Amino acid sequence: MNRYFSIINKRTLYTLIISLAVPYLAYELEIVYNIDLTLISIAIIFPLVFAIRGAFRRREKALEHLSRFRGSLNVIKSCFATNAKLSDEKKKEIELIINEISDNLLDYLQNNSRKIQEIDDSVNKIERFILANEDVISGGFKLKIFGFMRSVNEGIENLEAIHTHRTPISLKAYCKIFIYIFPLIYTPTIINKIGFEEPEWITYFVVIVSEFILISLYNIQDQMEYPFDNDGLDDIKLDNFKLNR
Repeated sequence: MNRYFSIINKRTLYTLIISLAVPYLAYELEIVYNIDLTLISIAIIFPLVFAIRGAFRRREKALEHLSRFRGSLNVIKSCFATNAKLSDEKKKEIELIINEISDNLLDYLQNNSRKIQEIDDSVNKIERFILANEDVISGGFKLKIFGFMRSVNEGIENLEAIHTHRTPISLKAYCKIFIYIFPLIYTPTIINKIGFEEPEWITYFVVIVSEFILISLYNIQDQMEYPFDNDGLDDIKLDNFKLNR
């Protein structure tokens, strides 16, 4: 149940404080005006939806690259395991190398506990293993392995790009600023529509709910933008992509 409250954080508290302070000041100072709220959709909703869609596409691309990465490693593992010329000891050695590649990449994505150079080094161990065992590995077998290694390397590079580069920082900053100033624009218009003769709690309720919706969408986008850290309901379950799951 706690995970459903993961979208509530300090930003939610800030917006709650603003949503209580602005209506109070508007009533005290009798600040009222009427503007077209289409401005709000242009200034906040459109860029926020654009950012959410961008974060969702990043997540879908990450799933695609993870699937290709794991599938290619599994095929490479099977190729070595069914090579009759390799001894059991050699098969065990290459199996450990392949498992190391998988574990290193997933640790890097989830915990950032490794450097990308460590993953590159673990991938290069397959090439070194092939070169050290050329007497029992045919040229055709090598070409097959290197073909699948291309998919492995492409998966690693694409996942590294998703890991490093996020949605435009300027767009996120723009959305956050306008969400914080939203009650300043919205509250006097709500008071104008409701009227001073109506209970004040109606205005507070409308402003708080509207602000909560906006900051919650922002928090969802922020969590989905980096789908590997298991911080959010929609994050990728990296354990499902381990070779030995």
